[in-house]
Amino acid sequence: MNNQENMHVAQVMPRINEPAPAFDAVTTHGRKTNADYEGRWLVLFSHPADFTPVCTTEFMAFAKRHEEFLAINTDLLGLSIDSHYAHVAWIRNIKEKFGVDVNFPIIADLDMKVAKDFGMIHPGASDTSAVRATFIIDDKGILRAMVYYPMTNGRSIDEILRLVKALQTSDANGVATPEGWQPGDKVIVPPPATADEADARLKEGYECSDWYFCKKEL
Repeated sequence: MNNQENMHVAQVMPRINEPAPAFDAVTTHGRKTNADYEGRWLVLFSHPADFTPVCTTEFMAFAKRHEEFLAINTDLLGLSIDSHYAHVAWIRNIKEKFGVDVNFPIIADLDMKVAKDFGMIHPGASDTSAVRATFIIDDKGILRAMVYYPMTNGRSIDEILRLVKALQTSDANGVATPEGWQPGDKVIVPPPATADEADARLKEGYECSDWYFCKKEL
């Protein structure tokens, strides 16, 4: 890829804490746009192709956890550069062969517009397939997290669900979450911003290892 193409890729990559790229796409549940998800969180995830084994395991895993995502005000939206007819045939095949219902929509992105706008096409991996990209968009339409996996390795749906819960907890409580945090674990209190606040922090009743590292129960 030449320098001009490199610059183009850099320009279209979305950025965390900015509005997610707008989309208007045909899906297996009809046309969907950003407006359909106003007031709800969205996990938008791409896969390289229908009727491929790793993608099939991921879609079954997402489908099995779908109700858990819905319970935390979060919708699922898949995408690949296949037609909606291929998507329909694939989800019917998953139901027939594995007994799993895929009840969330899948974008048919034949012109690669959504994939390009979200930076899902990585020419080093493929010029015509989306890599395993996952985008978490909050209920205000802001992109909050991005996770990329290579073609050969499937995602952890447990981790994506955990990350949505962690982001929602941070928003609701003004806190951060430590490595591997799960609901019910202690959270991290934001570090003091001034010397006076640092002096006071150790007297504020938190569980502190030092002035910059304090935890609390929610």
